[in-house]
Amino acid sequence: MKPLRLFFILFVNLSIAQEAVHNYGTLQVHGSGALGFHIDLINDGNFDNNAGLAGFYGYDKSLSISGSSKSTFYDTEIAVDRGLFLYTGINIVNNNNWIAGNIITTKSKKDVFINFVGDAFYIGESDYSLVDGYAAVTDKDNFVFPVGDDSRLRPLTISSTSISPFAKCAYFFENPNTPSHFGKSFNTERRSSEFLSISKKEFWHLESKTPATTTLTWDQYSNIDDLVKYVEDIKVVGWRKQDEIWVVLGNTALEGEIETGKVTSDVFVPSDYEIITLGANDKLLNKFVTIELDNYFISPNGDGKNDYLVLDGIETSPNNELQIFNRYGVMIYSKLRYNNEFNGISNRSAVVSRGSGLPSGVYFYVITLLDLRQRHQGYLYLSATN
Repeated sequence: MKPLRLFFILFVNLSIAQEAVHNYGTLQVHGSGALGFHIDLINDGNFDNNAGLAGFYGYDKSLSISGSSKSTFYDTEIAVDRGLFLYTGINIVNNNNWIAGNIITTKSKKDVFINFVGDAFYIGESDYSLVDGYAAVTDKDNFVFPVGDDSRLRPLTISSTSISPFAKCAYFFENPNTPSHFGKSFNTERRSSEFLSISKKEFWHLESKTPATTTLTWDQYSNIDDLVKYVEDIKVVGWRKQDEIWVVLGNTALEGEIETGKVTSDVFVPSDYEIITLGANDKLLNKFVTIELDNYFISPNGDGKNDYLVLDGIETSPNNELQIFNRYGVMIYSKLRYNNEFNGISNRSAVVSRGSGLPSGVYFYVITLLDLRQRHQGYLYLSATN
């Protein structure tokens, strides 16, 4: 095997002291070169036109990157047991490979982050190899931010409607009522609906001006059972900047149980919301009366008969939520403030193509009448037209 070779171009000055490599001039890794840092990097010059690999290695210690200039790496390798601390942001243009250790940024300095540019990606993320702080992307439409807190990977997935020039994300294992890094409270009692409950365990800060859906996850430390009795009631919620209130951002896909799972929002503009987190129908649902409702037959063929699922008494509770499941228990339709619109078309893109007609068969539905504190359930038979 041909050995790796290291090439430097030095125009001004590079000093290597015991505690740090300090670049004052122009430092560059060419071709298949590899440069390993076993001590801190201070970049006050140019270190932004690299090929090859820059590795950061620290056994039973931490390392840091600081300085007045941002470094841009082609490939990076992280094996730093006690974390690689970023006091100046870095760019990755190809691959970040985690072996061990977190990349850590100061969450109060939102302009310091690891930035994945263009086609850049990462591998090796885990509960012990993540970004504890801010991660960003440039010129991407879909990305899973490998963010978390200490030894918990809490990824957020963003799926933009087009290429996003820039997006940034961090995770906070904190009560939004008393956050450490925002200088304000996100009062969980300020809700767009009295029937909404907000997680007091965690939240994400996500910035992007491009409309997108986001997917949030929960685990055993999220304490979802404090929020909700029924998993299908979980939804994404956000603190809207305009009026400083918590609002529902949707529930278009849902997987999991009370212990672990994930939920996807509707399309929204992330930068319109200061933080986002998990929410649900208020826990008063636990006291709702559950009643068997009639079973229904719909045949959406346009003949004016049984074209829509018309639920008896829906007008008595304008604040309601309808959920429809197939025979495998997969949610295929959900609607807040349902008003007899369902005509056999799914609005859950994670199940079938959004807007597509569903096959004939028996489906299970749950209608939660929030105003009446009642939850009704029953079956419907859909006779689809081809």
